[in-house]
Amino acid sequence: MTGAATRRSITKQQRRAIVVLSMAAMAAILLVVTAVVGRYRINLTPSEPLGLWRIVPLHRPGAVDDLVFICPPETAAMRAARARGYLRSGSCPGGVAPLIKTVTAVAGQNVEIGVSVSVDGREVSSSSLALRDGKGRSLTPFPSAIVPPGHVFLHSAFPGSYDSRYFGPVPISGILGLAQEVLTYAP
Repeated sequence: MTGAATRRSITKQQRRAIVVLSMAAMAAILLVVTAVVGRYRINLTPSEPLGLWRIVPLHRPGAVDDLVFICPPETAAMRAARARGYLRSGSCPGGVAPLIKTVTAVAGQNVEIGVSVSVDGREVSSSSLALRDGKGRSLTPFPSAIVPPGHVFLHSAFPGSYDSRYFGPVPISGILGLAQEVLTYAP
């Protein structure tokens, strides 16, 4: 093989590689755009099963037992939670990812926080409070209160969940929609 033929062969290989990489990049971009437009999200947190979820539009106020995607508000508690690594990066205000949590109380309901959480005198299952996080740092429970208008109290049964037990009620304006499992795995 001559030197010119080798140069053309390498050039053809390089062109093929460029075409393949370009097609892969276009496919990845198309997949991301489709996921965002179709309201799909990947959950990598242990609060709910791992995997692919869909945000289903909610055309009514959030109600008790709704499993929702919600953007947490930009508060000092959320900034501290992000600094501690409790919240992942994402598209919500403050640069955090939406949370997947169950609504356990709505406006007007009395939430009592002690060893566990009670709503209107009924204990919420799997709601024991942790005094320390996984790294031994202290956790401060939110004080008992009546959920204010325009807010919901959130919970996850996962023992290490960072939810309203620690940061309190959140505005319903942050609810993105119902959380619907598409393809998940619960380890």
